[in-house]
Amino acid sequence: MPEPRRSTIDAGEVERFSALAAEWWNPNGKFRPLHKFNPVRLSYIRDQIAARFGRDPRAARPFEGLRILDIGCGGGLLCEPMARLGAEVVGADASETNIEVAKLHAAEGNVSIDYRATTAEDLAEAGEKFDVVLNMEVVEHVADIDLFVAKCGEMVKPGGIMFVATINRTLKALGLAIIGAEYVLRWLPRGTHQFGKLVRPEELEKALGGAGLTIIDRTGVTYNPLADRWARSKDMDVNYMVLAEKGSV
Repeated sequence: MPEPRRSTIDAGEVERFSALAAEWWNPNGKFRPLHKFNPVRLSYIRDQIAARFGRDPRAARPFEGLRILDIGCGGGLLCEPMARLGAEVVGADASETNIEVAKLHAAEGNVSIDYRATTAEDLAEAGEKFDVVLNMEVVEHVADIDLFVAKCGEMVKPGGIMFVATINRTLKALGLAIIGAEYVLRWLPRGTHQFGKLVRPEELEKALGGAGLTIIDRTGVTYNPLADRWARSKDMDVNYMVLAEKGSV
């Protein structure tokens, strides 16, 4: 008998986020922390894409001609800004509920995005290729990180790039991102993150290397409670982002 097909999908995680789908675009709702976090990750993505592809980030539509995949796109908080910057955007999520919410919001804003309820492995097997893959706050929720990163890496064109944002598996992250954010401050629903599924930078670097990608930039992201905002930092103990490149053929 053939071996069962490996999957990156954690059904429990999909169900958890599907139940919150209606909250995606409410800046004061269950995803309020993500709305607060969005500006710092958007500026990082914009600046790095502009630098790598020789674009002027101050232009009206600097990403025209670029094809971008947002894998695990949720309600489309990154897809819409990328589309408004001129990119051809595919937003993919395993949750059909999330995709329907994203489609509705994009239609209301007259933003053209190709939303699909699908998985990284199905997209890769279909031969999809992208200049940029956004892999933001997803790897800590998948069932098989090495397979997931490998499939995402398959879809990066030679010379293309992939962004990954996640949470480090440290005691500091346990205290701040899980106990503090979920149980004390209640910024996030309890159970949003599981400590054992958080990803250390060296583990992520190994997975990316196995997928043919090399990390070319990395940054921590920290929260300033007095200013109530997130900012890039050298501190990667909790939240961090990396940029990886696939070599040209």
